[in-house]
Amino acid sequence: MGFERVGGEDRGEITLYALSTCVWCHKTKKLLQDLGAEFRYVYVDLLEGADRDKTLEEVKRHNPNITFPTTVIDGEKSIIGFKEREMKEALGL
Repeated sequence: MGFERVGGEDRGEITLYALSTCVWCHKTKKLLQDLGAEFRYVYVDLLEGADRDKTLEEVKRHNPNITFPTTVIDGEKSIIGFKEREMKEALGL
């Protein structure tokens, strides 16, 4: 479905839903890399058709406003936007 995986330390299942043109999405991706967390990400704006529809529905489950970046940790905790302190807390850092 267009997900890319970035290696690092296992801190739970982390998924970053982002836009390829979004500065805050890129900052969130870099933050996760700098924190050494393993995560997967997808640039939703680069998806098409059913993949895009399915991914947007998934984002909507965690973030009804469908804004980016949306980071989901273990399918439960959602962090909307670039929030460094909240991200560190959620990852136990």
